[in-house]
Amino acid sequence: MRLAASLVLGTLGLSVHALTADEAYSIAAGDNDARIATLQQLAPKGDPALTPLLQAMMNDAVKIAGRQVLILGEDGQAKDAATGQLAPVPDDAEDVVNNNRMSSEIEAVLAAASPDPAVRQRALLASADPAKRLEAAHALGDMASPETRARLMERLQDESETDAAVKGAMQAALGKVNRKLEWGEYAGVLFTGVSLGSILLLAALGLAITYGLMGVINMAHGELMMIGAYATFVVQNLFRQHLPGVFDYYLLLAVPASFLAAALAGAVLERTVFRFLYGRPLETLLASWGVSLVLMQLVRTVFGAQNVQVENPAWMSGGFDVLSNLTLPYNRLVIIAFAAAVLVGMTLLIAKTRMGLFVRSVTQNRPMASCMGVNTARVDTMAFSLGAGIAGLAGCALSQIGNVGPDLGQSYIVDSFMVVVLGGVGQIAGTVYAALGLGLINKFLEGWAGAVLAKIMVLVIVVVFIQKRPQGLFAMKGREV
Repeated sequence: MRLAASLVLGTLGLSVHALTADEAYSIAAGDNDARIATLQQLAPKGDPALTPLLQAMMNDAVKIAGRQVLILGEDGQAKDAATGQLAPVPDDAEDVVNNNRMSSEIEAVLAAASPDPAVRQRALLASADPAKRLEAAHALGDMASPETRARLMERLQDESETDAAVKGAMQAALGKVNRKLEWGEYAGVLFTGVSLGSILLLAALGLAITYGLMGVINMAHGELMMIGAYATFVVQNLFRQHLPGVFDYYLLLAVPASFLAAALAGAVLERTVFRFLYGRPLETLLASWGVSLVLMQLVRTVFGAQNVQVENPAWMSGGFDVLSNLTLPYNRLVIIAFAAAVLVGMTLLIAKTRMGLFVRSVTQNRPMASCMGVNTARVDTMAFSLGAGIAGLAGCALSQIGNVGPDLGQSYIVDSFMVVVLGGVGQIAGTVYAALGLGLINKFLEGWAGAVLAKIMVLVIVVVFIQKRPQGLFAMKGREV
């Protein structure tokens, strides 16, 4: 109402209260009781010069020269608090000192003048008028935010509040705010679970080919993800050095670069190591474990042992505010969409293309596919390279949510195998359900038991499930007699 009245008076050209030099001096200097009394007297008048003075006092940017109050600017110049005119700062000017009581009064006045309704209502909770406190309590019940909850809890613990009606209204408002914030917390856990599930899906999709379709237990799968992440790092640095004007678009080149780098590494590994070990899963496990150690040491030699940072493009920085206690980061949203796009592309490739037909034929019946003229050795290399390339895409995505280091892949290799085994060996649909399911279960258990116990409980759940259903969520289809 005071703001509306000020606007009307300004429109009609009528004079409104203007802060005088004496009033500014009375707020900045003298006895604290007198300063507070002057402040409480001037606050309802809505003087636009009062707020800058109070903000400067809170920032220790006010000096007194005689009876003149000066506000110090960031540029080193000073202005008269009453007139706003530039003024010199004498050498004998004194600093304004505020004790805790004065600071609290200033904070209350600034909050009451805030353009944010929630801030104004929280300030009214400290009003001397019980009617205003009651009105503020009712209004705050509709303003669900962590700040509102904290303010209500603080006022309820304050023994100076003796009005039973106000206390009851504040308790009701607190309950209402808590219920609204709980929805935001549940939605936040759901989103983080889906986000983790999308990352597990990217990490496991490549493994679904190399292990699920080809039967190779590739313990170096995490290092293929690491290669994709470092490829993203290299592309980022090239853009920063040579194309700084289009740096925000470096991912357009980093995505295919990470795929090609990991796919090339996968082709070399298949031709030199794994092609001699098909049908011997234990030996592939041991050999790939040795390969993973070699790849990690190679990266340490080239890039160093310390983690490197990959910067998000500007359009992936920040987040989307859904609720007062729920913000969806743009980089996580992009990764979820990216995982969905990779899943669709991989599914279409396996189901609709000639290469996918060859991969499925060799997987299901290698001798018959060879008799039909399929070059099985080439198909093995192509399939392994595809799985490795998808692992590289996972590494590119992981580089957008954390630092990149030689041990990057070790954090996801066990979870990736759990996803593939839980979903059903060779079943892409099962991989999707298992990844999202494990992500959601992990995040819900983290909120209840903590991160370490949640990991243990998820592992126990997977082991028990596999004991009861060894074929996973989706069994490989076969002939029926």
